[in-house]
Amino acid sequence: MRDNNEMPGHLARRFQQIAVAVFLAEVEEAGFDLTPVQYAALSAISTNPGVEQVTLAGLIAYDRTTITGVVDRLVQKGFLLRHPSSRDRRARELKITEAGKRTLRAITPAVEAAQRTMLRGLTAKEGTELMRLLRKAIAAGNDLSRAPLRNAELR
Repeated sequence: MRDNNEMPGHLARRFQQIAVAVFLAEVEEAGFDLTPVQYAALSAISTNPGVEQVTLAGLIAYDRTTITGVVDRLVQKGFLLRHPSSRDRRARELKITEAGKRTLRAITPAVEAAQRTMLRGLTAKEGTELMRLLRKAIAAGNDLSRAPLRNAELR
């Protein structure tokens, strides 16, 4: 039987646990109540105003069912507006509010600090190499995911 520390799945899950804990700690310390996926959604909507909810799920690699709850919470916090699509009455278009824009700007230093903390045991060169290898592995396995990235390039 192999040691868990020799299995990429175990190490990826462990790194994810650490990444979420670090993100939440930095964001909470800065006075915000936002999860990593809420931040990703808010950021993606800011970059893609009017994006439909289903498209958002693909942009941040989240399943369609769960994204509804994420969007609901962001709407409740006053960070997003959700309107029926002008192209498809069944779809919902999303737009970031002024409060959402302010929060996104204000939370950025905490998010950036979290990213640095996640890589703190690595040299700058190692951090760059880890990011390159993660992108490469994700690109190769993207189609195997239950929530693959859509229309995205992993640079």
